[in-house]
Amino acid sequence: MADIAHPPMDQLQDLEYCIDSNPPWPETILLAFQNYILVLGTSVMIPTLLVPQMGGSDGDKARVIQTLLFVGGINTLLQALFGTRLPAIVGGSFAFVVPIAYIINDSSLQRIHDPHVRFIQTMRAIQGALIIAASIQIILGFSQVWGLFSRFFSPLGMAPVVGLVGLGLFQRGFPALGNCIEIGLPMLLLVIGLSQYLKHVKPLRDFPIFERFPVLISVAIVWLFSVILTVSGAYRGKPLATQISCRTDRENLISTAPWFMFPYPLQWGPPTFSAGHSFAMMSAVLVSMVESTGAYKAASRLAIATPPPAYVLSRGIGWQGIGLLLDGLFGTGTGSTVSVENVGLLGLTRVGSRRVVQISAGFMIFFSMLGKFGAVFASIPFAIFAALYCIVFGLVGSVGLSFLQFTNMNSMRNLFITGLSLFLGISIPQFFDEYWGLPRRGLVHSNAGWFNAFLNTIFMSAPVVGLIIAVVLDNTLEVDKSNKDRGMAWWIKFRTFRGDNRNEEFYTLPFNLNRFFPPT
Repeated sequence: MADIAHPPMDQLQDLEYCIDSNPPWPETILLAFQNYILVLGTSVMIPTLLVPQMGGSDGDKARVIQTLLFVGGINTLLQALFGTRLPAIVGGSFAFVVPIAYIINDSSLQRIHDPHVRFIQTMRAIQGALIIAASIQIILGFSQVWGLFSRFFSPLGMAPVVGLVGLGLFQRGFPALGNCIEIGLPMLLLVIGLSQYLKHVKPLRDFPIFERFPVLISVAIVWLFSVILTVSGAYRGKPLATQISCRTDRENLISTAPWFMFPYPLQWGPPTFSAGHSFAMMSAVLVSMVESTGAYKAASRLAIATPPPAYVLSRGIGWQGIGLLLDGLFGTGTGSTVSVENVGLLGLTRVGSRRVVQISAGFMIFFSMLGKFGAVFASIPFAIFAALYCIVFGLVGSVGLSFLQFTNMNSMRNLFITGLSLFLGISIPQFFDEYWGLPRRGLVHSNAGWFNAFLNTIFMSAPVVGLIIAVVLDNTLEVDKSNKDRGMAWWIKFRTFRGDNRNEEFYTLPFNLNRFFPPT
């Protein structure tokens, strides 16, 4: 029996660099650029989806992408310096798409006939809603309310939530890859081959180049292949969906992006405020808080750190609210959250260094100002990103399931809670998502548009549904008898900042700021 036993481990051991250890500078810069390439996927997809519906042109879309990357870089630096201090990149979030679609379809905005004027007015309405909604996240974070709520979490409750942060994004994996199988499938196989089968091959001075840079190498090869297909006319006459997924010149980003642009607050004009828009946007804020909490738990494990205690978690949520406020002031067109794909990249490269993420934020800011250069990288076909998502989202999902090692999975109670929360966490959002694609625009369809957007947003999020089911069941079913079975004996020491000596090493603020902001 001893030969097959694997004792639970607080920290993963199969990683090269932890949160506080740094690779050599050349390696750090290349790893940071690899993170930048990966975050481009969501940063291009969201404006591509929303800006045309707002009435914006290709030039407007390029400006929104640049602004989203610029503010994302600032938010990443703030989070890495003053928030959770985990190696987590902050970028655009799909959680905000439903309330933003509600704002776009507002009758007062749809009556505007000039497309450019409608785009500007819609953007200003989105900005106002983001600014008001950000106050909720700032209050819940810096008041420590979110930390108090986290006292109801346990390894058993968090395993499905963190798992669904990755697995709940399955629609952006192979279904999107399948739209351009001749590009997506080779990309998927190439990344798996380089990162797993060739990881011990060291052609350069005993350096594991294939394990460290599978994304950079694979993207370069497959992107060149897609350029050849595009230039040779392979997609001429093909359906529009195929061209959008496969062509490297599909969005006119290079031709319409300015050579230089410095995003600034209120660049679209003063925000406009509406109670209905703000209430709808608050639902996305709640979803982003849950998703970010799960992503922080996964990032801490992949950075060989302890789970962030309640105080650090609240601090991160508060700074994320500041980031959302910046999204509203600059006009990014959407809200922000922790980039799940970049959390998965920590595990793929086995590098959890904070410095890598900070340098990556510098790339986001730099290339967002040099529009033409950034647009070249942003022209990477979606199918390439979808192939990467299959791997990195799956990694995050498996990290979530690894929390089950601290629980008793021979308990029927635990098996019931885990299975039900995982199954319904995928099934319910899928049900709501099917209705969202219909003309009714959502399963909840009352006369109050903001109420429809609020509930549809909540129940279209797999981690939120998983959290509701797992945490409620875990805290109401035989709680007194199951403290040890649900993993609380291990979890309890990570609830407070001083519960474990390692917390100070990982989460202490820089510049000796803990003197002025002591952990509570």
